[in-house]
Amino acid sequence: MVRKGKEAAAPVEDHPGGGHITVTAQQSRYALDAVDAPASKEIHVKDLSISVANRELISHALLHLVEGRHYVLVGRNGTGKSTLLNAVGNGLIPGIPWSTRILLLGQTRDTIEDEMSGLNPEDETVLQHVVRSDRVRERHMREAKVLSDAIEHPSDAMAPVRAFRQLSHDRLALQLKEAHRIAERRSGVRGKLARKEVLKLEERFEESKARLEEQESDIDPTKMSEETQAAADMLSSVQSALELMNAPEAEAKARIILLGLGFKEDEIDKPMSQLSGGWKTRCDLACALCQYADVLLLDEPTNFLDLPSIIWLQDYIRNLKQTTVLITTHDRDFGDAVAEELLVLRHQTLERFRGGLSLYGRERYKKARYLTKMKEAQEKQKKHMEKTVQGNIKAAREKGDDKKLKQAASRKKKLDERMGMEVNLKGGKFKLNRDLGGYHTSRRAEIEIPDFDPPVNLALPSQPPDLRFPGALVSLEKVSFSYPGRRSVPILIDIDLTIHPGARVGLAGLNGSGKTTLVSLIMGSGEDAVGGLNATKGTIIRHSRAKFGRFSQQSVEELTVVANRKPNLTALSHLMECKGSDMTEKEARQILGSVGLQGHTASDVPLALLSGGQKVRLALAKLLWPPPQLLILDEVTTHLDADTILGLVNALRQYDGALLVVTHDRFFMRTVVEGESPYKLGSGVQADEEPEEEETDEEEETGAQPGTVYRLVKGQLKRLIGGMEQYEEIAARAAAKLGKNLAK
Repeated sequence: MVRKGKEAAAPVEDHPGGGHITVTAQQSRYALDAVDAPASKEIHVKDLSISVANRELISHALLHLVEGRHYVLVGRNGTGKSTLLNAVGNGLIPGIPWSTRILLLGQTRDTIEDEMSGLNPEDETVLQHVVRSDRVRERHMREAKVLSDAIEHPSDAMAPVRAFRQLSHDRLALQLKEAHRIAERRSGVRGKLARKEVLKLEERFEESKARLEEQESDIDPTKMSEETQAAADMLSSVQSALELMNAPEAEAKARIILLGLGFKEDEIDKPMSQLSGGWKTRCDLACALCQYADVLLLDEPTNFLDLPSIIWLQDYIRNLKQTTVLITTHDRDFGDAVAEELLVLRHQTLERFRGGLSLYGRERYKKARYLTKMKEAQEKQKKHMEKTVQGNIKAAREKGDDKKLKQAASRKKKLDERMGMEVNLKGGKFKLNRDLGGYHTSRRAEIEIPDFDPPVNLALPSQPPDLRFPGALVSLEKVSFSYPGRRSVPILIDIDLTIHPGARVGLAGLNGSGKTTLVSLIMGSGEDAVGGLNATKGTIIRHSRAKFGRFSQQSVEELTVVANRKPNLTALSHLMECKGSDMTEKEARQILGSVGLQGHTASDVPLALLSGGQKVRLALAKLLWPPPQLLILDEVTTHLDADTILGLVNALRQYDGALLVVTHDRFFMRTVVEGESPYKLGSGVQADEEPEEEETDEEEETGAQPGTVYRLVKGQLKRLIGGMEQYEEIAARAAAKLGKNLAK
């Protein structure tokens, strides 16, 4: 039952994982959500609760989005980040004004039908799809064409009247649909008023429908003249709206955004139907960026983007001054770059922090240390004062000195005044009547030390089997590769690369530059080499006893296919099925437990119900029994949250085998391959800042020596002397060129 003072959104929205989203929030007569909504685009929802299939994800939280501010929403997998975005984007949260235009990434995929274009969806180009995804612009364009054709009709005087009546009827239908939704959400007096409004609109709708059926002979000439003029006024209004949204420049803007997201010139004019899943996701992102929105919601927008496109996107978002942006992302550097404020979803509520995730973690740690020291010092002081007071009381009683007894009682009373917070949030002296409202039993606020979520510990098996004799794991000499039928256009040219035991190698480059092809050549075409290839030219020598393990971008999708084929399959049964009789159930549970899949989750939850992050863990478990001498990780961070990525970083830094990392994640590359401490990186952290004495040795240098980062460009492999920092500079220059095009 919904508590008094709250309104609930009917559970009409299906959650992707199954079940309905149910939303409740505090409502007042000032929190309007219809035509009478305030002009401000600020979102301020109190006492927000969201549940899916009777599982509460958010409980009595405050959702406050200041107009024009950019937020990053963070939290561990399964806490409800995507559900919150889904609820906001689909209008399920009471209290958000209906006049606020909210756009959720992916909502634009189902574009409106344009009857006049006669365009076959199979022939629709990428550019046409992006331009046509703006429903408001498309509706205005359609209305402008209908009205213009009717007004300019050479012989039909009734054409403007018919066009005006039809478009007015269509607009009224939209109003009626919205009014029904509002009436369903409201209760009490406001609900009664909303239902009266629905009845009025229904009457107007029926009247409009009757006017559409009127014959020309039944229309009064004066009325015809008035509606002809009304048609001209409507056309003028529509054209003004198109001018305000700069509609003539929509195609040029869409083209520049597509280029910024990595599309090539010739790909923009190719049919949309030819795009792969990853490129369709980029296209969805382009659709969202091309449209005006008061609130833009982006759920993992960096997926499938290479580094130049990521940098271009972060610059584009930072330049959206009038739009409120709420983003979820696993890319720490991207999040730090775009976040003005952080929303942390933990313990079913939303915490706020001005800054990025890296600074949040560091500042939270500093605050906890400061308050812990303060509390320990006060406890020590309190014990000393209590001991002194007790001694004074005892001495006064022995001597019968009432004055000393009163002094001791007075000192005991003052203990309460001295214990607690010493400073307020602004750093000044704490005063109870100013800094803490309400009734309190003490004179100062109690010292509350921030609690931390337990770290994600991935205890990966770190010691691969002994090779028995030394040598490089794999060596490529003057290797070239061309796919059959395209020998004149080689993908890779004269590649030289040697990976030794325990080495750390990073591979960076644009999507489509040949990174996956190079990985497939390293794997070879043996029985254990999933997706392996043979070189067209050159020599590849692999250690005869070395075992290679590969996590590819398709690993999660492959598990999804298996889960759909076998609905009752669990992580435990799938792992034992893959490893055969060589693996016992005890060993399977141990390896699954080491990657964070334990107990009920491993043995009872069907594979189909595991999250993307849990499927990544299962895919890693399949690779790590036994641990390979060379572990290849191709975009392994895509489905993981920031805390899990940090846990994986720490585990990989302890891994004794060699690592080949293919990623666009700058934080992951710098920490895993280049050996930088994950606790010192991030926005707001000075490079020369001295480490705290209390930081543990684990937070300093651990694991293998720093490795080498290579860049694959135009089929050639080039070592980056400056590492990932150098590649970031190259990517930033490429993004800047695209940014200049957008500025024009």
